[in-house]
Amino acid sequence: MRKAILLIIDGLGDLPTPKTPLQAAKKPNLDRLAKAGICGMMSPVKRYIIPGSDVSHLNILGYDPSIFYHGRGPLEALGLGMRLHGGDVAFRANFATVSGGTIIDRRAGRLDTKTAAALSRNLTMRIGDVEAVFKSSVEHRGALVLRGKSLSSNISATDAHEGELLHLCHPLDSTYEAKRTAETVNRFTALATELLSGAPENEARKHPANAILLRGAGHYVKAPSFHERYGLNAACVAGGALYKGVATFIGMDLIMVPGATGDSGTDLKAKADAAAKALKTYDMVFMHIKMCDSFGHDGDFRGKTNALESIDRIIPILEKTGACIVVTGDHSTPVSLKGHSGHEVPILVYGGERMDDVRLFDEISCAKGGLGHIRGKDIVPLLLNITGRAQKYGS
Repeated sequence: MRKAILLIIDGLGDLPTPKTPLQAAKKPNLDRLAKAGICGMMSPVKRYIIPGSDVSHLNILGYDPSIFYHGRGPLEALGLGMRLHGGDVAFRANFATVSGGTIIDRRAGRLDTKTAAALSRNLTMRIGDVEAVFKSSVEHRGALVLRGKSLSSNISATDAHEGELLHLCHPLDSTYEAKRTAETVNRFTALATELLSGAPENEARKHPANAILLRGAGHYVKAPSFHERYGLNAACVAGGALYKGVATFIGMDLIMVPGATGDSGTDLKAKADAAAKALKTYDMVFMHIKMCDSFGHDGDFRGKTNALESIDRIIPILEKTGACIVVTGDHSTPVSLKGHSGHEVPILVYGGERMDDVRLFDEISCAKGGLGHIRGKDIVPLLLNITGRAQKYGS
């Protein structure tokens, strides 16, 4: 049986202005795989639905979000290595700058990772009989987990746009659990602001990290493992917390790679080397690269094009493994929109499949490919088929 690499290039798809970054990029290796394989277009969730990265990754990896998605917070927390228990409520968190209750900077002046770690030391606390566990991530990001009895994730976020007042958390239903959780969140927010405002790390900062914004509340429910469902021993190579969290949630092993930062400075070669090495032990490697999505959000055409060219240079490392390779994205992030869109993403399959007449890996060329238009939920069956692991349906 063959092995497989699933390479997800975050925010891969784009719109022509007049070319897309994929069309403009010099990417001889991806084009060569496209020429030797089969291509198409893929809707990560459903056609014309604008997907978040969380639900699209779950769907692509074979976990229907309508069943397995319980909010982004638990996935972020798992990706930071935080242990979750049934009933925990978790949030995505941002350090922010607040003045007079008004949000001045949602990212606290692009807070650096080292300072964020120092500031987070005192943010784990008890609020009544609820344990609040905080952990910082990369730059201004982090996660908060509330652990205790009678908690609910059906509450509002405290995050808001810059220039707006910091939101209070409100219950979104009339239950005791939602009311109790909202009160706990508001108490945490107040205590965190008090602690951060007096922190020495903030004394010389133009934009002090003096508040915590929370969003993406979700409750943790254990899911069956990827191996249990599909019979594949799989590992994940990623830098961002969300993607490591999705992998952890479905029971994949994490390959920790020094230099895999989840931003534009990530060490792509180290990630590719780690993925290639992992294939000696695992049946499949899910490899995630974030940078194209970030450039798309920034509206940076040249940055996204350069990122694609950098990714292209590591393709030979993956190709030398002899594994089947599937390259696609989790959603489109057009630079002209500076955000996610409902446009399909290109996909190429190299190894184990038929060939078509596509010669270039880009949105326009792949729309003519032999795979046609597929959905995120088709990816795992595709992987099982090209590696020789698919089971016969019927007699």
